[in-house]
Amino acid sequence: MNTSEILKKSQNLVDGARHTDYGDKTENHKNIAKLWSAYLDTKINAHDVAIMMALLKMARTKLGAVSKDTYIDMAAYGAIAGEIKFKEEK
Repeated sequence: MNTSEILKKSQNLVDGARHTDYGDKTENHKNIAKLWSAYLDTKINAHDVAIMMALLKMARTKLGAVSKDTYIDMAAYGAIAGEIKFKEEK
């Protein structure tokens, strides 16, 4: 699996059926942030959620058997984090 394949597959994830299944990715990450904020009793935002999900995927690479999906998901969460960040700046 090369870089282009990983990026294409991650793009299919963020632009494909998941939008239909789970709704708008920014709104989904905002909802996750609200729940994490309440649980942790500290402010978490949607961008933080996407970054921390990418970190979760990175952590999995240290534990032995790693699937291709781990790298695809890392790329997808990185892209989502960027989209959220640049939406916030507008």
